Amino acid sequence: MSITGIKGMNDILPGDVETWQHLEEQARKVFGAFGYREIRVPVVEKTDLFCRSIGETTDIVEKEMYTFSDKGGTSMTLRPEGTAPVMRSFIQHKMYAQDPVSKLYYIGPMFRHERPQKGRYRQFHQIGAEVIGVDDPKIDAQVLAMLSHYFQTTKIPDVVLQINSLGCPECRPSYRDALISFLEQHIESLCADCQRRYTTNPLRVLDCKVPGCREATVDAPAMLNNLCIGCETHFGQVKEHLSALSVNYTVNPRMVRGLDYYTKTTFEMVTGSLGSQNAVAAGGRYDGLIKDLDGPDLPGIGFAIGLERLALMLGEQSIEPPRPELFIATLGEMATKAGFAMLTRLQREGVLVEMEYTGKSLKAQLRRADKMKTRRVLILGEDELERGVAQLRNMDESSQEEVDLDGLESRLLSEILDA
Repeated sequence: MSITGIKGMNDILPGDVETWQHLEEQARKVFGAFGYREIRVPVVEKTDLFCRSIGETTDIVEKEMYTFSDKGGTSMTLRPEGTAPVMRSFIQHKMYAQDPVSKLYYIGPMFRHERPQKGRYRQFHQIGAEVIGVDDPKIDAQVLAMLSHYFQTTKIPDVVLQINSLGCPECRPSYRDALISFLEQHIESLCADCQRRYTTNPLRVLDCKVPGCREATVDAPAMLNNLCIGCETHFGQVKEHLSALSVNYTVNPRMVRGLDYYTKTTFEMVTGSLGSQNAVAAGGRYDGLIKDLDGPDLPGIGFAIGLERLALMLGEQSIEPPRPELFIATLGEMATKAGFAMLTRLQREGVLVEMEYTGKSLKAQLRRADKMKTRRVLILGEDELERGVAQLRNMDESSQEEVDLDGLESRLLSEILDA
């Protein structure tokens, strides 16, 4: 019986991985220009980290985490999201002592046990960014400007920025009570999940995708109408700064996040291209999270981008693998040895060069070079080797010339690296 991969944990094969590399390279380029530095944290953390940060009544903690006990009896969890591990590392290594403002980004896999569907898998990958130490609305706008710029540079189509405010510990309790009161009056129309959680996590009811729940909450009170003066002012300034930066957005008063730590500004990048899984990036402000994890009382804001969904959206725009600059076709044992040595020397100089290793006919070698869309083919046989020459074919121009082997590598390097 053959061994197959685990359902919902997918291989990323050559031909697809180039698209992923493009998305990751663009993130490093864009985020680097905005002053962010990469951080890498483990894929496994102590379970308590996620219970304390995400919230014990969230769907992630209640249903979706991959949790197990190690040999010492410690409860471990494969990370379901990236912000909490980054904050744990930030606190543990006292990064706040190095600089009052930290800008960090990460790229890597996350894990949630849920039903696999288009763009949503049990092992999925995210690009995330966090800013710690600034509560000014300008940083909210700058984070959103950077996120929007990333989508523009990667040419992801049909994406809209939606924003909302979830208030703060001062104004959210009264809103929470008003929302629970409203939901109690419509309890019979809610799905079983929402009937169970409407008192413990009422905001999640507004985000339920079940049609009956959406219809029942059409007239539910909105957080935007219950903000305190501070949150209302903050949100107003965020919108002003976004307009000043020419960042297009819409306000979505129904938007909530599935993690308890979010406060004030929240946002999503949404698309109409992926069906019900319409969010391709999401995030918000989490001003109390670091303190809740026993760190200093510092504000923060961040987001995560779903790589699988971006790769799906690129579709026909998939990135082509790099074209070899040279294919060395050889005939005869001595020519093959000389060609192999040249191949290795050029590769060490950073040039993408290929050759055939199994002694196939010249016709077969040229056919493979053409299939790989090679720019140039160097044809080297025993007779040419004795005369110190080779045939250099330009595949793009369908031209061929006899060239001296002496000085050929320097010529190729000059043409390729200076192009």
